[in-house]
Amino acid sequence: MPLEFTPGALIFDCDGTLADTMPLHFRAWRRVLDGLGHTHVFPESQFYAFGGVPAREVLIRLKDEHALTFDVDELTEAKEAAFAELVVESVPIPEVVAEAQRFFGVAPLAVASGGQRELVEGTLSRLGIRELFPVVVGSQDTERGKPEPDLFLLAAERLGVDPKNCVVFEDAPAGLEAARRAGMKAVDVTQYIRVR
Repeated sequence: MPLEFTPGALIFDCDGTLADTMPLHFRAWRRVLDGLGHTHVFPESQFYAFGGVPAREVLIRLKDEHALTFDVDELTEAKEAAFAELVVESVPIPEVVAEAQRFFGVAPLAVASGGQRELVEGTLSRLGIRELFPVVVGSQDTERGKPEPDLFLLAAERLGVDPKNCVVFEDAPAGLEAARRAGMKAVDVTQYIRVR
């Protein structure tokens, strides 16, 4: 995985890329959905297939797919609150964090995540790497989440770097597609490390 060239900028996803938090997110989803009696909804395989998609969008899809009745905004807040309680268990993905540390001060770095920015910043702080990233964008910063390119394009804009000169580190299909749509090169970290 180590890059053999210096890109204009590096943009990292957080959950499942810098931080091994996907199991924590799944536990948060189960806590909220099971609490409503929706134990048959959102199995683990579907959860990982939706990786990188903002929680609100996930809930809209689940509501439509299963004809459920719940308030999307309330449940989004409940899910994120459940994750916030678990974030203290976050651990880094060493190989990816090492790449961020290697390029710190060499090329501009950003994080672009489908998660809420405050939770992403909390995760980065928990891992002791928040200071590596002058730019952090999250789900509330754009109207469209991954696989749309908006988060990555916004990160590049805030870094002042042309998207075509950016390299994205991602673990999820939606994020890799978002990078492609943004015209950026992408590293699929799952090809190099075990994150699940």
